[in-house]
Amino acid sequence: MSERHQDRTLVVVPTFQERENLPRLVPVILEQDPSLDVLVVDDSSPDGTGEVGDGLAARSSGRVFVLHREGKGGLGPAYIAGFRWALERGYGRVCQMDADLSHPATALPTFLRRSEEPGVDFVIGSRYVGGNVTVVNWPVTRLLVSIFGNLYARVITRLPATDATGGFNLFHRRILDALELDRIHSTGYTFQIELKLRAWRRGFRFVEVPIIFTERSQGESKMSKRIVLEAVWKVWQLRLLDLTGRL
Repeated sequence: MSERHQDRTLVVVPTFQERENLPRLVPVILEQDPSLDVLVVDDSSPDGTGEVGDGLAARSSGRVFVLHREGKGGLGPAYIAGFRWALERGYGRVCQMDADLSHPATALPTFLRRSEEPGVDFVIGSRYVGGNVTVVNWPVTRLLVSIFGNLYARVITRLPATDATGGFNLFHRRILDALELDRIHSTGYTFQIELKLRAWRRGFRFVEVPIIFTERSQGESKMSKRIVLEAVWKVWQLRLLDLTGRL
């Protein structure tokens, strides 16, 4: 393991068409804690997001990196690529975070602090802790899909998390070392459920930290009917894998 990185945390940010948001997000992440680095995983964004990331990296004094991927490969594969990059370089913790400014970077110090507590293997940023809903500027239909989607995932998979679908999470590398990343095949938002479920079923413990989720103000949401439909059947597949000991 790299001595330089074992005490550092890599924030993995997958991007596609996020050239307006990326320059606003990265500096805020870096200023939260000196132990944080950023990896932008760009899927050949035609708007030049990858090149914007390269510019940020060039000015970052070695704290920002860009991984350019060919084509639009999906959220899950982008994160897997980022996780592998982090493991190869010996990072002690890895955080996943959206590029659209919906996740509050100011919560990162809390994530880091909670991750150091005894018995905590990963931290989940939750929009629904304690029955509270901390979502800003979502239409009612989108909010209901999220709330009932999380309830659906929790009932089917038995994962005891209030926000199974959330994408703002921090993992100790011991989890990523233990998971067989090649076996994670979800490409859309179901990836978030599968990742947490696989970690939890292997005995890793988590805490949920309340966050305020704010709908993007720039760019377009990646949510689609196809992604929702994938989640509907994919959670049943995950449950079957779990019941048969193949998760």
